[in-house]
Order: sequence, then C-alpha cells, then structure tokens
Amino acid sequence: MKLAILGGGGFRVPYVYQALLRDHGSPRIGEVWLHDTDDGRLAAMAAVLAASAAGAEGAPVVRTSTDLNRALEGADFVFSAVRVGGLAGRVCDERVALDLNVLGQETTGPGGLAYGLRTIPVMVDVARRVKELAPDAYVINFTNPAGMITEAMQSVLGDRVLGICDTPSGLGTRVALALGLRPERLQLDYVGLNHLGWMRRILHDGVDVLPRLLADDDLLGGLEEGVVFGREWLRELGSIPNEYLYYYYFNREAVRATLDAPQTRGEFLVRQQEAFYERIAAASGGAALEIWRETTASRSASYMAEMKGAATGEALEDHSGVDPVDEGYAGVALSVMAAISRNEPASMILNVRNGSTVTALPPDAVVEVPVTVDANGIHPLVLDQPDLHQTGLMQQMKAVERLTIGAALSGSRTEAVKAFALHPLVDSVSVGRRLLDGYIDRIPEVAAVFKDGPR
Repeated sequence: MKLAILGGGGFRVPYVYQALLRDHGSPRIGEVWLHDTDDGRLAAMAAVLAASAAGAEGAPVVRTSTDLNRALEGADFVFSAVRVGGLAGRVCDERVALDLNVLGQETTGPGGLAYGLRTIPVMVDVARRVKELAPDAYVINFTNPAGMITEAMQSVLGDRVLGICDTPSGLGTRVALALGLRPERLQLDYVGLNHLGWMRRILHDGVDVLPRLLADDDLLGGLEEGVVFGREWLRELGSIPNEYLYYYYFNREAVRATLDAPQTRGEFLVRQQEAFYERIAAASGGAALEIWRETTASRSASYMAEMKGAATGEALEDHSGVDPVDEGYAGVALSVMAAISRNEPASMILNVRNGSTVTALPPDAVVEVPVTVDANGIHPLVLDQPDLHQTGLMQQMKAVERLTIGAALSGSRTEAVKAFALHPLVDSVSVGRRLLDGYIDRIPEVAAVFKDGPR
C-alpha cells in the first residue's frame, strides 16, 4: 500500500515512519511518498528515515517529491501535517495577537484563526486532488487547526477525512500509568472539539476510576493536568479537561506568562529549526537520526512552556513514560490504517463528523469523540450529552470555526471579523477588527485570501 505524507519535511515524519517499521501485519504500507515544497527539508527527512530503517527487514520504500499530484496519485492513505506560511507565519500569528494583549497560541485563540484562514483554501485544494487522483484514499489530518481543517476537507471528501490529535489518548495513557492500570483496558468517555474537550469518565472493567483519581492528592498532583489546572479546580469540574483548556480557564495568566517570556514558541522553533537543517545538511548515516532525536527532545521539553511555567513557576519535565511512536499521533494513525485496511477494529478518540453524537451541534460538524474504526469506516460511540458549560463553549467555538471556514473560502472580511470578535478569548469587536487588519498586513497568505473577496 502507498502512504503519502504531506509536509514530508516536517519533524513529525520520523515518528510515523518508525511506527510503520514496527508494523508487521498484512497488508502493510510498502511505499511512503514524502511531499514538501522545500527540497532541502525533504532531503533532511529522507536521511533521518534512511538511518531509522538501517537493518530493518522489509522497511517501506521512501520516495520524495515536490510535485503534489505525483505524491498523491494512487495513494491508499494520506497523512497531512503541513504548515502554510511556515514558521514565519506562526510567529506573526503569535505577535499580532500579543501586541493587542490577546493570546497568540497557534491553534487556540486568534492565532489559530489566522492559521486556519490561510490553510483552509490550500487543504480544500488538496482534498479535490485526492478525490481525483486517489479516490479510495482515507485522509488522516494532523494539519492544524485540526478540527477546522478536517471539517473543511469533509465538504469535498466526506467521511474519508478524519482528524487525529494525540492529546486525548495521551491523557488516557498517563492516567492509566498513574493508577497502575493497563491503558488498553480503559474505556475513555471524552467529548469536545479539537483542543477543547473533557475526560468525564475513565472506565476500567466497567468501573469508573476517575473519582478515585480525583480524590487522591498524590495521584492527582503527579498528573500533569493536576499541576497545570490545580487539584481543586479539577475536583470542582469533576472531569479532566484537555490541556489546551488552560488558555480558557486561566486566560489572563497565560497571556501574562507569554508576554513575559523572552520569546514565543514560534520564535524558539524558528531558531531551532534553522540550526537543525544546517547541522543535518552536513550529517550522514546515523548522525542524521541522532540530530533529529536531540532536536525533538528539546521541542518536547519546551512544549506549551508558557502554560506550564505559569502554573508551576518552572517548566515540567516529561515523566509520563509514554512512547511518542506507539502512543502519540503516529500510533493513532497506524491504528486507523490497520483497522481500515486489515479490518482490525480499534477504539480511539478522533475528530469525525458529528451525526447525532452531540445533539446540540449540527450533524455535519466535526467533533472530537470516542469512535470505533474498522473496514467499514468510522463509527462514533453513543455518549452522554455534555453539560451546559461544555455545550455552550463547544457551540460558540463551532460558530467561530464555521465563520472562519466561510471567510477562508469566500474571502469575506465580514465573516472573518465576526469569527475574531466572537471568539471567547477575544471578547471585543474592535479588537477583532484590529486582529484581522494586523494579520492581513503581516501575513501574505492571509492577505491573499481577502484580495478579491467581498467586504
């Protein structure tokens, strides 16, 4: 089978390839096409993958191309992790918002809307090409904002597009490890949108173990969410929120911490990646893989540092014991491919079409919920409806997402202003207008969306 990876020069690619190396089922992926707009990045990742495959029997063949159609043609699966506008765009996503004392994080807040505005037209075009060149392929989307992009692509490909995020599954694994339980024996009751959801029950052999976790000071205090949100707030909620909800529950603290930091996440990554590609261009053999490992370790250690630093006074180290290949998005992607191609049913949390799962949202809205995947596709599980607080936040954010999709595809400034102004982390029409103007002025790919559109 053929897997096309869009954004093939990105840092996530080795995780996906390493997951494929561990897969010995049949049929399996035998050919991996990396697509990127940058030849240098493709060459760097091809070197890392070659080092990863050294000595591995039956390693998938790796091919690279800057020709999107060639990479997509005849693919059985498409994994998408692209960054329209590059890291320079991410830095602007952050700084335009922070200059107005608003959160600039790339998926949550106005930074995520700016990211979506310039990414949606590109990904809808990708969906059209997939429909023409690989009509039987499933698209596994990791391109952010994942829920918004997945929903836009579903307008072309329907249920053959699904979104993945490792945050909910990672939370479930860490909870299992904290309780001394086997992760595969847990059933997770989770509901929300991408980067906006709640773990409401954690069933082990039919018994909800979440109350036990919430009641134990030591167990809860050792969990990352217990440190970030505080044990008292988790107990008051009666659930464990997705870590990105920190930006909603502690918005002022998050903005202050980001403003006080010496650099934004985007600025850190720009410097790190420039150094990485310079080093790897001169590397060979196993050195390329070691350079990648060093760089990804540094990236992981600083992930969401402004959130964790604001909560703890210092960055949290990763003591989760979670394997990023098996338990992260690469493992989720492999499970999806195995379930569909080999009819190996698997349960996981994905971004999928709502249907009747969350009755307060439209049937064609994308939600992040537990599903079963098999050769017949994706089947959301029946779940208890979210409470009023959860429902209200989900509805408001879904309205913002849909306005953003509409603005990105029509070029309507009116819809874009409404999206920014109605975002709960903006809460000001005048600031919403200034945000849109700022992004148009600073990011060419955003300006291009509104060049010929209606006012």
